[in-house]
Amino acid sequence: MINAAIFPQLPTPSEWLLDWNALVARFAWLRAMADVPQDPVYHAEGDVLTHTRMVVAATIANASWQVAPVDTRIVQFAAALLHDVAKPATTRVEEGRIISPGHARRGELMARTLLYTAAGCETPLPFAVREQVTKLVRHHGLPLWFYEKPDPARAVIAAGQSAQLDQVADLAEADVRGRICPDAPALLERVTLFREYTTELDCATTPYPFGSNLARYRYITGLQTDPNYVPYDDAVCEVVLMSGLPGAGKDTWIATHLPDWPVISLDAIRAEFGISPTDPQGTVVQMAKERARVYLRRGQSFVWNATNITRVLRDPLIALFTAYHARVRLVYVEVPYAMLLGRNGTRGAKALPDTVLHRLVSRLEVPDASEAEVVLYAVA
Repeated sequence: MINAAIFPQLPTPSEWLLDWNALVARFAWLRAMADVPQDPVYHAEGDVLTHTRMVVAATIANASWQVAPVDTRIVQFAAALLHDVAKPATTRVEEGRIISPGHARRGELMARTLLYTAAGCETPLPFAVREQVTKLVRHHGLPLWFYEKPDPARAVIAAGQSAQLDQVADLAEADVRGRICPDAPALLERVTLFREYTTELDCATTPYPFGSNLARYRYITGLQTDPNYVPYDDAVCEVVLMSGLPGAGKDTWIATHLPDWPVISLDAIRAEFGISPTDPQGTVVQMAKERARVYLRRGQSFVWNATNITRVLRDPLIALFTAYHARVRLVYVEVPYAMLLGRNGTRGAKALPDTVLHRLVSRLEVPDASEAEVVLYAVA
């Protein structure tokens, strides 16, 4: 069970009362929402902080939330608090309208940073729980707009690989009930339709039951159109793609689990050619890819060792490896933030300034099951 002291203001079964003032006093990121405007047509209740308070109130008023296990209540409570955490950073006026483009995507990153570094909390949330919260933040708008996606089924099934979709629906419903707008009844109907759709797809409470990992990867990436088709596995080798912040323990994981595998290391290439990590890295990456192609043409398994903390870095690599019929095992390595800072201080010439390390933390996109055929988490 999660230590409830992480959120001591979590309402308890006695009266389900919320000490909102205590929450605002505790969290600077919550106070930042005050006076951030919203479109008066769709958010007549006022600023982002007012809306967030109403969403949290709607969450704890939900009878299903009140009877849920405490771990589930903490996840949904935290997601309600954080669902619009990026609006202060993304809100702008465009052609006379107040908009916050990309706030859910950026909100996922901000929520992960806040929860990983335990900003305002006595202790950080456990990894798995933290990621549940961040994915609820990321997908909280999906129930309202999923049917407008080019391929609604693929969008929903992909989201369900990392987020529990009935909880996404609960947050979306609270998001609607926590606002004053003329189209609220229509929005609630969309949430109901989303619940029915995820039930029909058999992914409301668990990820879609693909016939194989390869089928999952190929369907979500658009390489096949039928989620029930199980393709022939023609892999001739395996590439282990490492992912993790500097100092998280990637080298140790490789030495422990794959001591005899050849390793392509961007750090090693930089050291070999005297290239600084602060220099342009295009040459380093190209040399690494050429070495990878040598192994891939041979059908030889190997490890690609670099931070790879964002999808924009991982996706092209995975596409390259799979084009040569390699199975990709994506391994994400993480240690607690305090340990990460401590290790960074002992890395000598490889140590990063704390400001640089924190900036990397703020960009971290933890891999999810939609990215590769196999995704493993080595979390301390």
